[in-house]
Amino acid sequence: MAGMHGLGRVYNVIPIAAGNAFKLRGASACSFVCTGNDTFTLTVASSFGGSYASPGNIITKKWTNTSTNGTAAWVEATQSASNAVTISSGTVVFTVLTSQIADPSAYLKVSVGASGLVTAILHDLTVARKPANLEILGA
Repeated sequence: MAGMHGLGRVYNVIPIAAGNAFKLRGASACSFVCTGNDTFTLTVASSFGGSYASPGNIITKKWTNTSTNGTAAWVEATQSASNAVTISSGTVVFTVLTSQIADPSAYLKVSVGASGLVTAILHDLTVARKPANLEILGA
């Protein structure tokens, strides 16, 4: 076969994830793609409607890009351990591994300080499914 679709086999996507809670289940990790001059803060909870709190200072590595249209290279950057990432322009990507989230917390949320945009990409799926059969994560 020349190629295969990735959605449902390799990844699942939440296109507009800013401030929206979702389950980190069925994936080994979630990468957050964030744009805008903003602060992006990660919180977790044990239930969808639960009380969201910091998972601890688990974000130390991020990738930055001065462009939002693919015309610049990604640059690896480190930061002091935190549950938040701040950028002044362009794009930043940070990844949360399932193993970094303590049980029973299974729900994630990335909040923005003002008007930043967030896309969540759940990847390294543990079970491949047809896209129509992927679990609804935001419930």
